[in-house]
Amino acid sequence: MDGKTSSAVYSEDEGVAGETGGKGARRARVSGIDRALQVIDHLYETGSPAGVYAIAKAVKAPLSTVYVIVDDLVEKNMLTRQADGSIWLGARLYHYGLAYARSLDFMSIATHEMHDLCRQAGETVQVCGRDGDYMLVLAMADGPSHFQVASRVGTRVPLNWTASGRLLVGHLAEEERIELFKRCARSSPTGRAEIDPGTLSEAAGKAFESRLSIQAGESDYAVACIASPICDRDGQCVATISIVLPEQKAFSDENHYTAHVRSSAERIEKLMGWRNR
Repeated sequence: MDGKTSSAVYSEDEGVAGETGGKGARRARVSGIDRALQVIDHLYETGSPAGVYAIAKAVKAPLSTVYVIVDDLVEKNMLTRQADGSIWLGARLYHYGLAYARSLDFMSIATHEMHDLCRQAGETVQVCGRDGDYMLVLAMADGPSHFQVASRVGTRVPLNWTASGRLLVGHLAEEERIELFKRCARSSPTGRAEIDPGTLSEAAGKAFESRLSIQAGESDYAVACIASPICDRDGQCVATISIVLPEQKAFSDENHYTAHVRSSAERIEKLMGWRNR
């Protein structure tokens, strides 16, 4: 913001504070940049254009202050004024967003979070994706224990064998899930993996809604997996992050692991700009 705008914002906010100075605590000054961000954040959060009066009321700022800020941001192409006079986000913000998006690398962010989760949980952590009718291990961080996990990076297993596999199709419509599992569900080496398409579809939908899927002993003996979905801006599960650990440990302190894995998935979504504010 330029000096002129900031001065107007300060004088307006300080004037309000001065009016209440003798009756209560003075209102803290709000900088020009903070007011500008309040305006932009309000438009972003509501997702629709708004008039200056409505914006001022929503952000609890003096109307004259918001007029000055909006005029300045429109001039700088950060906001745009529509034909009916309402205000919306400007093209300059879009260009900033594109530049930020280009700087992001999903696997880099997911791998960093994977290693953090491995240290927090003290167990092996995997990032998995979907490869057609299979779940694919994309990245892996070995835990500090001697517990060995058979599935390494590049391993492909049928979707119905794993917690991650169900999450990866959980966002699909029920009919799509049923048809998918009719085609790809297979018996696992342990014989414990569910193969009924209807049951699998229901489990996948519920797991996706709760952002948590747990399986034990279905693909490997005495091995459990606790997974959470990583969803893009359209709400589709593009990958999962999961803790792989001995079956008996998974249920001895389940809440500890589920809280960690959910938080990790959410952090990846936020860093990618996929998670709503």
